[in-house]
Amino acid sequence: MRAVKMAPAGGLARGPWVSLAVLALLAPAALALTERYPALSLFQQERHRQRHGPAGEWAEQYSAECDSSFLHFHESDCDIGGSSSCESILSLNTEKILSQAKLLAEQKRFPFATDNDNTNEELAIAYVLIGNGLYDEAIRHFSTMLQEEPELVSAIYGRGIAYGKKGLHDMKNAELALFELSRVISLEPDHPEVFEQRAEILSPLGRISEALSDLTKAIQLQPSARLYRHRGTLYFISEDYATAHEDFQRSLELNKNQPIAMLYKGLTFFHRGLLKEAIESFKEALKQKADFIDAYKSLGQAYRELGNFDAATESFQRALLLNQNHVQTLQLKGMMLYHHGSLDEALKNFKRCLQLEPYNEVCQYMKGLSHVAMGQFYEGIKAQTKVMLNDPLPGQKASPEYLKVKYLREYSRYLHAHLDTPLTEYNTDTDLPGNFKDHWAKNLPFLIENYEEQPGLQPHIKDVLFQNFESYKPDVQELICVADHLGSMMQYETPGFLPNKRIHRAMGLATLEVMQAVQRTWANSKVRMNGKTRLMQWRDMFDIAVKWRRIADPDQPVLWLDQMPARSLSRGFNNHINLIRGQVINMRYLEYFEKILHFIKDRILVYHGANNPKGLLEVREALEKVHKVEDLLPIMKFNSKTRDGFTVNTKVPSLKDQGKEYDGFTITITGDKVGNILFSVETQTTEERTQLYHAEIDALYKDLTAKGKILILSAELGEVDAVCNLILSLVYYFYNLMPLSRGSSVIAYSVIMGALMASGKEVSGKIPKGKASIKISKCISSLVDFEAMTAPGSEAFTKIAKSWMNLKSISPSYKSLPSVSETFPTLRTMIEVLNTDSSHCLKKTIVVV
Repeated sequence: MRAVKMAPAGGLARGPWVSLAVLALLAPAALALTERYPALSLFQQERHRQRHGPAGEWAEQYSAECDSSFLHFHESDCDIGGSSSCESILSLNTEKILSQAKLLAEQKRFPFATDNDNTNEELAIAYVLIGNGLYDEAIRHFSTMLQEEPELVSAIYGRGIAYGKKGLHDMKNAELALFELSRVISLEPDHPEVFEQRAEILSPLGRISEALSDLTKAIQLQPSARLYRHRGTLYFISEDYATAHEDFQRSLELNKNQPIAMLYKGLTFFHRGLLKEAIESFKEALKQKADFIDAYKSLGQAYRELGNFDAATESFQRALLLNQNHVQTLQLKGMMLYHHGSLDEALKNFKRCLQLEPYNEVCQYMKGLSHVAMGQFYEGIKAQTKVMLNDPLPGQKASPEYLKVKYLREYSRYLHAHLDTPLTEYNTDTDLPGNFKDHWAKNLPFLIENYEEQPGLQPHIKDVLFQNFESYKPDVQELICVADHLGSMMQYETPGFLPNKRIHRAMGLATLEVMQAVQRTWANSKVRMNGKTRLMQWRDMFDIAVKWRRIADPDQPVLWLDQMPARSLSRGFNNHINLIRGQVINMRYLEYFEKILHFIKDRILVYHGANNPKGLLEVREALEKVHKVEDLLPIMKFNSKTRDGFTVNTKVPSLKDQGKEYDGFTITITGDKVGNILFSVETQTTEERTQLYHAEIDALYKDLTAKGKILILSAELGEVDAVCNLILSLVYYFYNLMPLSRGSSVIAYSVIMGALMASGKEVSGKIPKGKASIKISKCISSLVDFEAMTAPGSEAFTKIAKSWMNLKSISPSYKSLPSVSETFPTLRTMIEVLNTDSSHCLKKTIVVV
């Protein structure tokens, strides 16, 4: 609550106003000044929660801690018709109102008090009415006074307050409140508090630019920590995080002890991808307020984005210790656990979330997803149906969960119907309707013409039951533990990648199955795929990994793009990655910015050399000063064709046809100023491009199979090295093709590991942490797909990959492992093994490693 000065006769004090809380000592329903209108609590708070992740319910905390210049009164705790111990506001008699008003008038503790005692007493009566929730009565009282004195500023102001208190959900109230405050400003233009109050009505209405203009005027009149914080909040809503950060910093310079402002400061870092800076700010907020739940929650989400599971878990747990019913913490913790592969624990959080907030779409969707991933289809589809029934209101934007849920339900029905069908006898890519796959992969609304729904759940097909680790035979237990280890070798040690033990196990098993299938192929054995027995092709090898990746997380459509409808493929199917969007930096790819920037600078020189030879020297000098993406903006102005942006295409040299090049990925930069930049990369999968890459991969696979058969008969070092090079070259083209809608990277890496093991070599080195060296040619990063996409050719990629794979001879123990495809021949058995507790493996000695 703000301490305030007395208002002089005829005007409002320059500075904060008087707190009226002291009157609470005089009567149960006494008038009291309270907190500000929190901009976001009225401006679609739920929408903001979904868009701004870790901020969550900070608006509630904001309103509880921040002082206000708005006369926003305490509601009475009395319930009409309720307890007799609580006096109803309607029973407040005239004598008490007059008594409170008299004291208020004598002390002139209300805005724009006059030098007329009678007028002040009449004004005070109306303010007491507002304080007791009698807004219409207060409006009538102010209106009566204004009929006699039309420019009585305090009455105009008070009537505006009363309209605002009636509720901004009614546009009539909002417009009348704005009208009255604008009249006050025209009569008394030098009072910052009035501009601030008008901003606090404009912002919930979505009129953010007008609200920002009012707050800027208020700051010009009288800067304060509160005003900077308020303006920073609106910049934050507008996703102008850099400017918001400046305002929160100014606010903190004026008043250091502001945990809310410190939290906001951290959130401006978080949304720009500056996670370490965000964490420091969240910790500082907790130093100022040790029981700050939103700070713990935001800290947990920042650690989760960094991939630090243990630190994130601790922060979420501390938030829940302070309030075990904190819904958004339960939601965020549950989502983290799901993406960590701890589905059973995640489910507990989602169920608790729904007990507290039954209509929470995120928790309901994730509950359904968790059940389905664990093979509990009846409960899963029941939860999905609840989300489907929550239709958005007219004009309301559908939630991401609502858009996705019908795809998940249809896919869940498909999975359930195939639980006990041998995996070798059907093909998901050909079974699912083409338009369904196309819409699902593109995350489009479920508007598919003539779509025939998947059959409902069949009662004779039972849900998947939990399988104890001890129930597996010892050799299968060994297989599971080896898979866990191999999967952990694929973990990216870079910000943005949370370890997922379920994915680790799935892709470890995929690696072992690829190894076994390739060995059989090199020994001239056929494989059973899609209902046919034949020699394995390269796509079959990748399909082994695809099936494991799909079942590990059914939320993500892992689909072959060339199996999409012809119309979709002819238009091109884009895999798009934003590196910088506006002020948001994608931390996952930060280590590659320098490498990509170096490539762009080379291409700009080539372009100007061909199209602007006279200006080449000027461009070259300008490029020498370019050290970050934003530095390219002035150079874009050198040529009218690149003024609004430009694209740069990478090329992938062919091994099959020397001198021939394929389209790689496209780098796009658009924007006109720092903070308004789009820096992105994308690969466009067209039918023509796909055929070119397929021809390259076909040739490499044919050569690999031939050399693999020779290797089976002769273990000479040269043959092994040649096979390793072919494996890495083949996957190099797979990475650049990006033929899957999701999961291409981990699928390709599991194929690398499995095929190398078939050749007698095992990857013993982990993917390194990203380290961008000063010399671009020596840039070693932790994203294998990006390493392939930015390498100048397959030989360069092979050399880089070998430098950290630390290949060694495979242990003979691998030969004694049971067949993966025979041990887990159906979806049911796959889900069972993914559900099995992995803690036993930590106690076992893995023989083959």
